[in-house]
Amino acid sequence: MNRIELNIGNQPCHILYNATDIVQIFLHQQALALEPIQDNVYRCRIAEQWVFFNVEQLSLGHLHVTIEGQEPVDVQVNHQETETRSGKLGLLALGFKIFKSTKVVKAALAGASVAGYAWLFSWQFALMLVLCLIVHEYGHVRAMQYFGIKTKGIYLIPFVGGLAVSDDKITTRWQDVVISVMGPAFGLITSLLGVILYYATEKEIFAGVAVLSALINLFNLLPMLPLDGGHVLKSVSFSSRSWVGLSVCLAGVVFGLWISYTFGLTLLVLFLFLGTLEIVFEWRMRNTSHLLPLDTYGQVVSTILYLLVVVGHLGVVFHFADSESPILSLPLKILSS
Repeated sequence: MNRIELNIGNQPCHILYNATDIVQIFLHQQALALEPIQDNVYRCRIAEQWVFFNVEQLSLGHLHVTIEGQEPVDVQVNHQETETRSGKLGLLALGFKIFKSTKVVKAALAGASVAGYAWLFSWQFALMLVLCLIVHEYGHVRAMQYFGIKTKGIYLIPFVGGLAVSDDKITTRWQDVVISVMGPAFGLITSLLGVILYYATEKEIFAGVAVLSALINLFNLLPMLPLDGGHVLKSVSFSSRSWVGLSVCLAGVVFGLWISYTFGLTLLVLFLFLGTLEIVFEWRMRNTSHLLPLDTYGQVVSTILYLLVVVGHLGVVFHFADSESPILSLPLKILSS
């Protein structure tokens, strides 16, 4: 997928396209309705006037743009070849795709997660943990669906967590921010609901759900890739300057290594390795990325959303800080150690 910027009616428009067709048109980071009117011709309302796009020769590097009442303009576009992998890697990718699309595997992974956590702790704790993971991942799925991104559902991975799988790619940094924040935001709803039910029923299990959800989501909000907080950090920082994004994201990796060493989280090192690969890929693609960056307003709003969710979860943790229960006071002990 490629991107070009055109000035139409004194408005900067971003056009995402592939080898044969237009994928989406954005104006001020808002997706515009693209209406097909005949074969290879689309029209779009921009600056109170109709603009027509003829993609008949797009594969040859020509996009014909016509503003209502004006002469057509031939816009030359570039098609960059995408590196493809073959052989064993291609077979592995195909096998993984089939793996993701199998509903039986979803159920098997969910069952394995419950069984594994029950074996380590208890079945009550296992059910609470899986509930928190599902709600968190459902927040990501709902955000994807809001942006019209096709999803393949939620996968629970034993002793690792969960994964919300999409079938399409995001097209803007704003989408990345919202999708990343909505997981912890839905987790915050779970925590607040747990607090309410705890005071309504005086059953400690609901307070346990509240603090467990808060702890899981605070971990996900740590500013390092590939966690949710790292994706917010990446989208905000890379929207400023590429070198700023690289520096900030690498600082997040260093922070993650310190946390891994301090708490003995060996598995986190694997996550950080994957996050480092994502940073390297982002840096290499900095001049050809199709992602529409955040403007200053978007960066500020993204930061505020992130901080509000963090403060909300910290509020739940501190609310039970003086509890005599070792389970309810555990999150604060972890955060203050």
